[in-house]
Amino acid sequence: MLILGIESSCDETAASVVRDGHEILSSIISSQIDSHRPFGGVVPELASREHLEKIEFVIERALTDAAVKLEDIGGIAVTQGPGLIGSLLVGVCYAKSLAFARDIPLVGVNHIEGHVYSVVFENPPIQYPAMALIVSGGHTNLFWIPEEGQYKVVSRTRDDAAGEAFDKVAKMLGLGYPGGPIIENLAAQGDPRAVKFTKAKISDGRPDFSFSGLKTAVSRYVRENEIVPMRNGDKPSKVIADLAASFQQAVVAALVGTMEKQAAELQPKTLIVAGGVACNQSLRQHATRAAERLGVPVYFPSKHLSTDNAAMIAAAGAHRLKFGEAAAANISADITMRLQNLENEDEALRKSRVRYKL
Repeated sequence: MLILGIESSCDETAASVVRDGHEILSSIISSQIDSHRPFGGVVPELASREHLEKIEFVIERALTDAAVKLEDIGGIAVTQGPGLIGSLLVGVCYAKSLAFARDIPLVGVNHIEGHVYSVVFENPPIQYPAMALIVSGGHTNLFWIPEEGQYKVVSRTRDDAAGEAFDKVAKMLGLGYPGGPIIENLAAQGDPRAVKFTKAKISDGRPDFSFSGLKTAVSRYVRENEIVPMRNGDKPSKVIADLAASFQQAVVAALVGTMEKQAAELQPKTLIVAGGVACNQSLRQHATRAAERLGVPVYFPSKHLSTDNAAMIAAAGAHRLKFGEAAAANISADITMRLQNLENEDEALRKSRVRYKL
């Protein structure tokens, strides 16, 4: 079955045609990075307007590149949430109009679940139970997935998402936007052991993430060492390169350390690392080493599929459409949409810890 995926949760307008949930026939992404760069982050109203301008063209281009017509489409999957409300509404309303005008089954997809499915195109089939670390500018969560379509949050960020922390530290150092790729490139020139940052401790003992304190520690270091933020055309100093490398190392250590510890307890058969921050080579290298120590495979999406895209939404939607799930006529955007659907979540996780323990 051919699925048309539509993604507009933040600042990428994307459409994709996917066959049978795992073969990409087309994937079109219109990025708004250049529009938001002067502001150092995404401006919600600006993002919504650009989605309105581009969504029709992007969908038409996806159909053309896939060499199919709308009447060939067997289902439409659209990001329903979470995300920016204005951006989400553009995609949901357009998808709903197409679906009901053409009598095509429609399903709303959780954006984070889309990232889980971003690995299905270029890796062997996921073996369950699985564990997925989803790391992006808006989300940092570790999920336990006992079987396809079932999710339990093991760890979540208490404050900033990892990608958001990259952006804020980059802005603090005058490096520009988006911060992730810039810091990664600069970190390659620095010493990750130059500045020692303490891992955040969660007072209630949960294995959650926290990056706000790390961001504050970077700010304090900049102030105490009188580091002058870079300006356009400046050559990065050794001090800033070392700071970038040390910051990146602290983020990666927190992410991979928590994932490895929880995986050692729960014994998944597959590890997944996805989301925009999954483009980071240091994260990939450390996650790969952790997987080798655990004796399980780890799957990453390619760079094209790590950032927001519609192919992953189509793949997640294909699974739901296969089992007869369909959206009601009053479907709307849901910025609080959660990916946690086990009936007795804490009990289910407790049993998993016992069942899958060696």
